[in-house]
Amino acid sequence: MHPSLDVSKSRQENAPETLAIDLRIVEPTKAPRNNGIFRRTITACEQTADFLVIVLTIASGYKAYHYLALGKQIHYGTHTVLAAAFGFAIVMVLMLDRAGAYSRGNSLLRVRETEQVLRVSAQAFLVALAISFSSGFLFSRWLLVLCFTLVPLALFVEKSAMYLAVSILHARGLGNERVLIYGAGNTGRRLFSTLKRSPRLGFEPVLFVDDDPNKVGTTIFEMGYERRRCAPVVRGPITRSLLSEYEIDSIIIAVPSIGREQFLRVVNEAFHGHVRLSFVPSHFLPSDSLVDYQDIDGVLLASFGQNTTRTGYELIKRGIDILTATICLTLGGPFLLLLAAVVRLDSPGPALFKQKRVGKDGMIFEMYKFRSMHVHAASSDYSPKTPSDPRITPFGRFLRKTSLDELPQLLNVLRGNMSLVGPRPEMPFIVDQYGEKERQRLQVKPGLTGLWQLSGDRAFLIHENIEYDLYYIQHRNLFMDLAVLLHTSIFAMRGV
Repeated sequence: MHPSLDVSKSRQENAPETLAIDLRIVEPTKAPRNNGIFRRTITACEQTADFLVIVLTIASGYKAYHYLALGKQIHYGTHTVLAAAFGFAIVMVLMLDRAGAYSRGNSLLRVRETEQVLRVSAQAFLVALAISFSSGFLFSRWLLVLCFTLVPLALFVEKSAMYLAVSILHARGLGNERVLIYGAGNTGRRLFSTLKRSPRLGFEPVLFVDDDPNKVGTTIFEMGYERRRCAPVVRGPITRSLLSEYEIDSIIIAVPSIGREQFLRVVNEAFHGHVRLSFVPSHFLPSDSLVDYQDIDGVLLASFGQNTTRTGYELIKRGIDILTATICLTLGGPFLLLLAAVVRLDSPGPALFKQKRVGKDGMIFEMYKFRSMHVHAASSDYSPKTPSDPRITPFGRFLRKTSLDELPQLLNVLRGNMSLVGPRPEMPFIVDQYGEKERQRLQVKPGLTGLWQLSGDRAFLIHENIEYDLYYIQHRNLFMDLAVLLHTSIFAMRGV
């Protein structure tokens, strides 16, 4: 997912538009559809290739171990070897994914990619060694050393071949982003040359924009002896019509000394033009800005809203969602039926309450809850802030206090509308009033529980505690999700 800018309108009526941007805010935006599909396909191919290479290398290493008669020979069954190879391969691919090995930013000279393979290989084999000693299952140390030597080498060869194949595809224009470089100075020219020589990055610089009249109308060639590839320089400023004319997907600001107002002007155009933006960090960038950094040939580029969540995390989280929801609905079925019966007896009306809510990327879905309010209460009004709200039924107060009214949302989790952990979903009429800052909540699936529910600020509306959601979106990981679920269980038992 590509990073983008989140533009938040100033709450001050007279604030100029160019200064109405909170640089601490981020909101990933969708990449051009074809590019996104291309990158996801390549990532899936890389992960599959890594998995197969690791399995085959370990199996081959076992054969070589016996062929070379290394040390005291220990024989394992075929099923044992394959099970160990498959398990190790899964763990290692997940570790590589977590380390960012499938990020296209690794492609420059492939040094970082190789470093990650070596580091993750060492970590994975240390884990395997620890499991071997702690479980009492005897692995030949010679076999471990042999596999530890062969796996990184095999991955290096496989990744070199994959690098070459993807570079050829990018060189033919598949999956590239058309890049506008703002600034035709030394930094811009250096970036232009690097991007042209690193097709694996997937960037195709096509245009320079500069405000210097002496540079406008000239042509910038790549550095070096060949000087074959070039791009024209046109006069600024950057406008949405210019972005549309040249079909720009990404802007790189290559002016280290750019002024604040000039920078914000480009940010505005990038956001409203729905293009990716990277820039050389400036002195006025707030220290708490949510940005990520990438080294391109010694030039440090920052970008807003880089989503650091990895594919492995999303897959594991979805698996946990499905497994947990299935178990809870199956084992807790009688308890849920009992709650439904009490709701029906407590007040006239259905046991379940269905309401339109807004999910990830603005998708509307029907959310389920045990009814905790009288049927005459407006379904499209704001939720009650206090237990004394007259709309709440007597049993509904107990349900809301213990959060048991949320249990039917396990059906939403099972259907994929929601996750166990995430920002709480809100009603469409509230989302319609969102500013750009609040719309960041729509980046991820809404959750049955989240940081907001654990906070002491539940008397306020959900979107009025946006900081909790922004923190979760930027720092979410498997262990944070498990911690939120644990604390939610404790809070529910305490009746908070």
